[in-house]
Amino acid sequence: RKVRTRYAPSPTGYLHIGGARTALFNYLFAKHFLGDFVLRIEDTDVARNVVDGEKSQLDNLLWLGIIPDEYPTKENSKYGFYRQSQKLKRYWDLAHQLIAQKKAYLAFDSPEEIQLQKQEQEKKGIFSFRYDRNWL
Repeated sequence: RKVRTRYAPSPTGYLHIGGARTALFNYLFAKHFLGDFVLRIEDTDVARNVVDGEKSQLDNLLWLGIIPDEYPTKENSKYGFYRQSQKLKRYWDLAHQLIAQKKAYLAFDSPEEIQLQKQEQEKKGIFSFRYDRNWL
């Protein structure tokens, strides 16, 4: 099978050194194994997205010589849906399918209730939080 790696920045800011490093490693790994490097945009935090954040990410990668084989604005990309927001309906449908199959369930705990559960577990010496499945 052909190797496919991806770099998935959020357009809530601009490319920084840590993101460039991650993109470079994924790009080099894909190219070493004659695979594809994909740029996918994690754009679901709409309130924090910055104007031209997506374009800036791509432009900076290209300037660094990190050239994605597939990305949101490239014509004739192989698989499509390179923005997470384009997959929300699919995720919603799959979540409902899992709930219908009893493989997932809805929970309505508030952040305060979760924090209280965590504190109670820590008092018992449990420091890796375990959700109590209260809503089953």
